[in-house]
Amino acid sequence: MLLNQKFGISILLLHRKKIKSKGLVVIPVIGLKMRQDIKRYGPAVDTRLLILLSGLMWGIVGVMLCSLAAGWLSDHGGGTVMYFAVAGVFLSLLIHHFGFLRIVDKNIDRIASYGDRKVCLFAFQESKSYLLIAVMICMGVILRNSPIPKTYLSVIYIAFGGAMLLSSVRYFRVFVNGFKKST
Repeated sequence: MLLNQKFGISILLLHRKKIKSKGLVVIPVIGLKMRQDIKRYGPAVDTRLLILLSGLMWGIVGVMLCSLAAGWLSDHGGGTVMYFAVAGVFLSLLIHHFGFLRIVDKNIDRIASYGDRKVCLFAFQESKSYLLIAVMICMGVILRNSPIPKTYLSVIYIAFGGAMLLSSVRYFRVFVNGFKKST
C-alpha cells in the first residue's frame, strides 16, 4: 500500500493479484483526505433523529401520494371511485407487508449499527437508495404526464402511498421505543 500526497489530495494505491496472470493490479483511490474533510464538516446528527427523519420522509411522501390519488378520484366522481380506492388500499397492504417492511427493517438495522456516534444527516437512507428514489420520482412524473387515465393511476398512487404511510409507523415505533427490536 502506497500513499502519495499531491495537491492536497491523497491518492491511495492498492495492490491485488490478477486472477489470470500473476501480475499486480494498481487501483487508485483518489480523494481519501477530501472524503475525511467532508465527513468532518457534514451535518452530523444522532441516530434516533435519523429514525425520526426516515419516518417523517416515508410518512410525508405517503400522504402526498395518497392525496394526489384522492384528488384524482374526487375529480372523476361516479360509482366506480370506491372500487379504485379499495383496490389501491388492498395493494398497499400487500406492498407494505411483502416489500416495504423488509426495506424498513434493513434501514433500521443499518441505522442501529451506527451506535451512539453521530452520523451524516443524509444517512437515513443508504447512498445507493438515492438513485432508486430519483428513478421513482422520474417514473411518477412520466406517469402523471402520460395518457393513462388518472383513475387508474390513483390505484398505483394509493398502493405505494398507503404502503409508505404504513411503513413509516415502524420508524415511529422504533423512535419512541428505542432500538430494542424493530419487528
